Amino acid sequence: MTNRSLFNTSGASVRTCFSPLIITVTFLVLAAPAFAVEELIVIGHKSPDTDTVISAITYANLKNMMGVKEAFPAVSGDLDNETKFVLGYFKVPYPEKITDCQHRCGKVILVDHNDMAQTVDNLNMENVVEVVDHHRVGGFTNGKAIFFLIEPAGATGGIIANLYEQNSIPISREMAGLMVSAILSDTVLLKSPTSSPRDAAAVEKLAKIAGVDPVKFGAELIRVKTDIAFKSAMGILMGDFKEFNFSGTKSGVGQVEVADLNVLTLKRAAILEEMKKVKDSMNLDMVVMMLTNVMKESSDLLFVGNATAAKSFEKAFGGKIVNNSIYREKLLSRKLQVIPLLEAAFKK
Repeated sequence: MTNRSLFNTSGASVRTCFSPLIITVTFLVLAAPAFAVEELIVIGHKSPDTDTVISAITYANLKNMMGVKEAFPAVSGDLDNETKFVLGYFKVPYPEKITDCQHRCGKVILVDHNDMAQTVDNLNMENVVEVVDHHRVGGFTNGKAIFFLIEPAGATGGIIANLYEQNSIPISREMAGLMVSAILSDTVLLKSPTSSPRDAAAVEKLAKIAGVDPVKFGAELIRVKTDIAFKSAMGILMGDFKEFNFSGTKSGVGQVEVADLNVLTLKRAAILEEMKKVKDSMNLDMVVMMLTNVMKESSDLLFVGNATAAKSFEKAFGGKIVNNSIYREKLLSRKLQVIPLLEAAFKK
């Protein structure tokens, strides 16, 4: 029996026993809790990228369509230019910004991450009721059984698109546009080793619903995403920055994608200086920054850190650090081509 049905029954009894004044007061006292519903926050990782923001929006929308009206999307940081472009293109409002859970977040769904080092500040792990992600399991623990979905997909947005289909929920043009954007962005137009035939099929299907040409639209995403002309060195470093713990070595790994590494030449020294500042201010053992050329599918891996971390970094990528970096061809993915190598190199 629902709270509302309980209220209706008690209300009928009250009317037969008490004066009108008492009835009014009793109605107000009972009505408030009858309709109070605890908010359900759907939120992605810090330094939000397009996939994490879109995953929050589209999964909250899926929940709403399934009758969970209290679910709503949130972000734990400022939106980047690519995400703003996508939301503007499909005319979808920005999510609420929540950077600290000290006084809220009673019920939370994590999307596009499950490592608590990357999540919104002061989130109690016991308040997490669901996780939908495409990354490795990052030490997440919880005292109760929850819905925990991790799949080896190119983007969390693609996993969520599949959940719409599994639950027979129609996908609107707006939601399709957001999810195709997430996949194209996170897989670098399906060039990344993280992409799969499933991602390509999802892009084809979602693009038709959204009414966009995935090739032309994807090229526009790359243009917006790689335009860093007006970004500061700190903005470039922290634009897509995640924290990791490699067997006790506290680390930060950032990534910026550009169409030509030459555009970063003049900012390289400043980026290294900001890396040193972030290492000290966040009490990290090392900071790695991937300068990724999406056209040549290669990355210049910048490094700052202590001597012990440097040895393991060199071991991970099979080379010597020269001018604070190791350059590698055919390296695009932080998730698949960098983090696993660092984990193995630092493993004790």
